[in-house]
Amino acid sequence: MSFTATSLAGTKTEQYAQLLQQARALVSGESDRIANAANISALVYQALPEVNWVGFYLYDGVELVVGPFQGQPACVRIALDKGVCGAAATTLETQRVEDVHAFPGHIACDAATRSELVVPLSRDGKLIGVFDLDSPRPNRFDADDQAGLEALARVFLSSLGEH
Repeated sequence: MSFTATSLAGTKTEQYAQLLQQARALVSGESDRIANAANISALVYQALPEVNWVGFYLYDGVELVVGPFQGQPACVRIALDKGVCGAAATTLETQRVEDVHAFPGHIACDAATRSELVVPLSRDGKLIGVFDLDSPRPNRFDADDQAGLEALARVFLSSLGEH
């Protein structure tokens, strides 16, 4: 398969619609979660400005374990009661944090990170993992980013088939 990412244009909502279309094309016909997580991470990392880490943590039944990502080396394991990723995994609610230094229990995998958005990945209430984005800019992620990234997380989940 040949895939070429195109530059995003228009409003932020229009850009996320374009990114969503590209993500769907990337995962089309592929159900391997590692392959799809790797491609979605790379796509989003290249497309979005002011992000320094984009990736997946996958739930192994006990804790979150780093999966495919783009950015600096990351924390390998995250307990469900730790950090922004743990909060998203435990509550199954997206965590949008304007200033990670003000978040109780924040895990500083990359000292440059100032804001974070973590989308939980679940199916039928069962935790699969989280989709995590970090930025060196405080308050980088807004409601439009959250909606767009939640839609991208749904593309990832739908690519997994009926496992």
